[in-house]
Order: sequence, then structure tokens, then C-alpha cells
Amino acid sequence: MNSETKNRIRRFSPVQRFFHLLLMLSFLTQGATGLARMYIETPWGKWLSWIFGGYESALTVHIWVGIFMICGFVIHFLYVIFKIDWRNFPGSLFGPDSLLLQPRDIKEFFQHVGWFLGIAKAPRFDRWGYWEKFDYWAVFWGMVIMGCTGLILAYPMDSTRFMPGWGLNVAFWVHRIEAILAMAHVFLIHFFIAHLRRHNFPMDRAMFEGSVDLTATRHEKPAWVARLEQDGKLEDSLVNESKIGRRVLFYLVGYAAMAIGVFLLAGGIINSPYITW
Repeated sequence: MNSETKNRIRRFSPVQRFFHLLLMLSFLTQGATGLARMYIETPWGKWLSWIFGGYESALTVHIWVGIFMICGFVIHFLYVIFKIDWRNFPGSLFGPDSLLLQPRDIKEFFQHVGWFLGIAKAPRFDRWGYWEKFDYWAVFWGMVIMGCTGLILAYPMDSTRFMPGWGLNVAFWVHRIEAILAMAHVFLIHFFIAHLRRHNFPMDRAMFEGSVDLTATRHEKPAWVARLEQDGKLEDSLVNESKIGRRVLFYLVGYAAMAIGVFLLAGGIINSPYITW
């Protein structure tokens, strides 16, 4: 096919997309099983736990999927270490392709707010916007917090060999609060930013298709496109859009995940007055 028909920029590798798919599925499972136990006093919570085989079975699924997520986090960490350009270290950590938070992200945040208010020009974003970096590091540190407290709660007898018993209560509340914050962020902010903005509506297929629309990206991330053009890499980064059948599959999977997330969030809010905190 002629390169002139290529209208999307390659953004994520198959490995990165696979990581995201596993994270998405495991996060939804953890949200459902966690809420099933938290809301077991309500008919909604009983129904959720029934899906997983009951109250105790939901805990078993929650623990094993949690361990799976911890293993995935360790693999991802090793993958990140491998991907660092060690020949140009530490400068490579602060380049435009790095997800490390940098001073310019703070500047772009306030400039973006100013643009919202009509008092500043829109910032020229490069490959990663400040909100994308926040998303990444929120998940990164959230995995550390949730993983550590989850292991403590999953194996209380072993944990109390190294910590006082009241530490279990602290771990329980840290785990619960972090879980609520994580679900609220993903099911509200992340879903909105990823799929419901004007540039992305009806869905951002980047994490499914691995690429983004060239025209929309020129508008949203002009510095990235300009850098690729200047370095002579844009032509090699262009790819064709997926076939219609694959796009339909992407929409079905993406919106199914969104529907489950919104269902869990709405059910949690509606039934929150009926549980013992």
C-alpha cells in the first residue's frame, strides 16, 4: 500500500499494548472482587460475590490476581530498566521521549489551564502530556502501595511475625483508601481523558491499535510531530489504519471495559450508605 495512505503515527509497541491489556483486565477483576467483599452487606455486593463463586471465592480470586499484578509490575519494571538508553544516561531520562516528570510538565500544566481560561496560548506538547505522565506514575506508585498492603493482608500470620497486630488495621485502611482513589481516578478521569475528549471521541484506540491519528496529533502534540519531521523519522513512524473488523473489536473491548468500570463506580456510590465502614 502506498505510504501516502498511511495516516496514523506508531505510538505503542505490541509489548506495551499487551501490558496495558493485562493491567486493564486485572484491574477490573480486582475492583469487582474487592467491592464484592466490601459491599457484601448489600444485595448488589452479594450479586457481585456470586459472580466469583461467593464471598470466600471472591477473596481467593482477589489474592491470586493481585499476585499476578505484582508479578506483572516486576516484569514491567525490568522492561523499563532494559529500555533506558544507558549510553546517554542520565541525560536520556530527561529527553522528550521520557515519562519522567520534568519542570516543563509543570509549566505546560499551568499554560494549559491558562489556555482553558482563554488567557494563554495552547502549549506545544511533545510525545507525552503531563496528564499521561501523571497517569503512569499514579499506577506505578499505586501498585507499590496496593501490592505491599495486599500481601500483608493476604498473609496476616506471616506478616505479624515482623510487625505489630495493629499494623494489619493500618494496612487494611491504606489498601482500601488507595483502592477507592484508584477506581475513582480510572473510572472517571482516565476514561474521560482517554475516550470522551473531542479529539478522541468516540474512543482513543491508541492502546488497542498502537497508533494515533496523524491529523489529530498534529493539533494536540505539535512538538512531537515537528520533532519527528525534523529528525526525518516521521515517514518511518507512519502506519496504516486497522481493518474495520479489528476496529470493531477494539470498540467492543474498550467500551465493555468502560461499562464495567462505570457500573462498579455507580454501584459503589449508590450502595455506600448501606455498608459498615
